[in-house]
Amino acid sequence: MAAPKSDDRQKTMAMVCWSSDLDRVWPTLILATTGAASGLDVSIFFTFWGLRVLQKNEKRLTGTNLMQKGESLMDRGGTDHLKLGKLHFGGAGTRMIKKLADDYHVASPTELLSMAQDLGVRLYPCQMTMDLYGFEKDDFIGGLEPPMGAASFINMAADADISLFI
Repeated sequence: MAAPKSDDRQKTMAMVCWSSDLDRVWPTLILATTGAASGLDVSIFFTFWGLRVLQKNEKRLTGTNLMQKGESLMDRGGTDHLKLGKLHFGGAGTRMIKKLADDYHVASPTELLSMAQDLGVRLYPCQMTMDLYGFEKDDFIGGLEPPMGAASFINMAADADISLFI
């Protein structure tokens, strides 16, 4: 049985971002920035489609083989290109929610990702997903932590006070 956690240490939050759907990424980044601003030590593990969130907005084609390149064309990466997973309606739903967010001064995913980095949120790319999709370090935004695998994230999450899978 684990020893009780001391109240004098910084509390931690470990999150998994597995989707590049706007309606999953936005709350992930809102919770991460809110947690960090509240004094939590926050880490996010980006895996599978969530890894595309860390892709440079201007980077269109990634991968080394035909299947990897085809996947990158079908699922464009970068925070400026996120689409709703539900009620997308050929882009109309995504435009509507972005317009509402702008009208109500809700930070965009791009702004939130930058804010997260400024607040010290650690962003970990998944090594296995990088290999699967043929990603290179130059495909991603700057300031990321070294890639890690699932076992390393599980160890991190096991020690965290809060673990979230969004």
